[in-house]
Amino acid sequence: MAELKIGEISKPRFEFRTFGQNFEAAAERMARLSLPVPEKVWCRHSDEIYIMSRTNDLNNTKIRDGKMDVKTYVQTVDGLEQWDPKLKAEFPVSKQQLVDEIFPAFMVEMPELTEESYDYQAFLAIIEAHPDLQAVRIHKERYGYMVNDTICEVAKVLVNGAQIVSINSESTEVEDIKKTLSDVGLENIENINYLQAIKRVIGMINKPLAN
Repeated sequence: MAELKIGEISKPRFEFRTFGQNFEAAAERMARLSLPVPEKVWCRHSDEIYIMSRTNDLNNTKIRDGKMDVKTYVQTVDGLEQWDPKLKAEFPVSKQQLVDEIFPAFMVEMPELTEESYDYQAFLAIIEAHPDLQAVRIHKERYGYMVNDTICEVAKVLVNGAQIVSINSESTEVEDIKKTLSDVGLENIENINYLQAIKRVIGMINKPLAN
């Protein structure tokens, strides 16, 4: 197997991720078991906006550094989710791209679009005006690791200011993730992706996080 490199684009990866209030024991084991990783992933901060849709759990849309990124759900294997990059777009976005690619990903009724292109603020205004969509502000403080050739992370995440914790392992190889989950003590913990976690925090889904 080709070694998985942090930050490199590869074929669609499988992911385990969960969210809650406290994963200290698993996070400590993850750090201890990790191979050395590049300094650039020791600790990363980012501010992002996720677009939540009441009717969509298959497409994950976020905006970071003024660019829109859409990943789409492919399949679940042994409880691990596989996601595939579907779209990358820069602002301003054209009306045509909104009609053809972006709003279909939200799986909602198409709003009336009167302009030929939309900058970042105009796009967010459309989202806020739509009854089934909500823009959610996310801040991430992410600590990167590498365990069993899987890309791992522990993150402090603010969801509109509410702090939760995330821990994950991802790879193209399902068995490597399963071994990592066993090694760090995350077996039998619910796999919760960003879409589900954010919806639970903002009340779009009536369900708690993992702890």
